[in-house]
Amino acid sequence: MPIKAHKPVTPAQRGMTTQDFDGITSKKPLKSLTRIKKGSVGRNNQGRITVRHRGGGVRRYHRLVNFNMNGEMSGTVEQIEYDPGRSARIARVKDSTGKHHYILAIKGMKPGSKFSVGEEVSIEAGNRLPLRSIPTGTQIHAIELQPGRGAQMVRSAGASAQLLAKDETTAQVRLPSGEVRIINVNSMATIGVIGNEQHQNVQIGSAGRKRHMGFRPTVRGIAMNAADHPMGGGDGGAHGLGRNPKSPWGQPTLGYKTRSRRKSTKHIVRTRHQGKRK
Repeated sequence: MPIKAHKPVTPAQRGMTTQDFDGITSKKPLKSLTRIKKGSVGRNNQGRITVRHRGGGVRRYHRLVNFNMNGEMSGTVEQIEYDPGRSARIARVKDSTGKHHYILAIKGMKPGSKFSVGEEVSIEAGNRLPLRSIPTGTQIHAIELQPGRGAQMVRSAGASAQLLAKDETTAQVRLPSGEVRIINVNSMATIGVIGNEQHQNVQIGSAGRKRHMGFRPTVRGIAMNAADHPMGGGDGGAHGLGRNPKSPWGQPTLGYKTRSRRKSTKHIVRTRHQGKRK
């Protein structure tokens, strides 16, 4: 998927680029697999802001992607479609029973492509198998953390993980971040690399386009008053001098570990930070 540049008829369009939608074969999604997604605008169930700088944006029709395709089945790709709720393209597929599903479209997938799900299916791009049936070194995506729970990892555009090793009960998978993680060998994964790999190279170009995506403006802490932010204030423009970077609530934000202690690390063989130093 190449990147398309705009003819700069306005200042904002000078550095703006967009995705090329030539690979999309249908602009009309299946109504039965579409839901209107109401934005939470950063609020929780009590109405309190839990994520700042969110709100507005265009209305989105969420596609119901099937991340839990297990058992024995096969199907054919009918259309490649755009999904406003994710960076990857999705494929409308029809299984052998005539039922339609949405799945993540892999690189090179086109209408008419075949796919299979099962323990003994061939090792081909697009097929979904348990990790114990996949050879080591294979590029995979849409990986289950626990068998039967559905794909939870490696679902973004252009992403893929690599199966490094496996034994009777566990497998080691290197994730796109560089982290090496232990996963149950009975967990399912799809072979191949997710398409739309140029998504990360798109330049937004204008503030208004960012607002359409549901992002509101962000103000720097050092530009605030001392009463509004720990890094605010300062006579004569001495903003933040002699103070470590902090969040609005005083939490250190640079060189400070913020991972929740409730999260388990026993399945992580190599952290993503160690992977970046290699």
